[in-house]
Amino acid sequence: MKTRFRAVTLLAAAIGISTLLHSAPVQADSVHIAGGSTTYYTLSGYYGISVDEIMNANPGVTAGNIYPGLSLTIPGVTSPKATAALKTTIETAAVTQASVISASLNVEAATNTVEAWGKEFSYAKVIQVKASAYSSAASENGEWGAVDYFGNPLKLGTIAVDPSVIPLGTKVLVTGHSHPGLPKMAFLAIASDKGSAIKGNRIDIFIPGSQSSVAEFGYQYVNLFIIE
Repeated sequence: MKTRFRAVTLLAAAIGISTLLHSAPVQADSVHIAGGSTTYYTLSGYYGISVDEIMNANPGVTAGNIYPGLSLTIPGVTSPKATAALKTTIETAAVTQASVISASLNVEAATNTVEAWGKEFSYAKVIQVKASAYSSAASENGEWGAVDYFGNPLKLGTIAVDPSVIPLGTKVLVTGHSHPGLPKMAFLAIASDKGSAIKGNRIDIFIPGSQSSVAEFGYQYVNLFIIE
């Protein structure tokens, strides 16, 4: 949605889980459904492969944006330990399929802390901004391509800002949005992009996906917790 000059749920149908359980290949990439305490580090110990391997298999997911219900690719699950872990994960999902898991968002104004997806953050202030969204389409990214202001590839968690309002490099917790391409309730983002149309209390949120699907975001008023 900006003119640039520089730059998921755990709930599944029983039949779907059954199909995944019976068809998961032993020597191919597999899927892990994240829980409330899932991190790349815990996945590394769980499956016996390196953190870098798992992160490389999930280039669109930053470490701070792992939330319950997120599907994470586990590359080359070959060991009995990994296969058993995958089976346990899927069976656990089957047991809990009757429950919808959604993000909790608890704000403690007295201590300036906010909890989302079971993780607690300290924040300096909260501001409301008008948000739009953009994709990796060439028509939205100009001659520099699908990169942010610093030349890093666009990914979930990239937002464009007016640096006079939100300095570049600021970490924020975005809340109040609604789009199937974004984590529900809240997600962490970095102000690492800007654009000529993003002025004042405005942000542009990068959403992975087709240009048409991203355009469905439209304009929404969201709250930003400025993380200290």
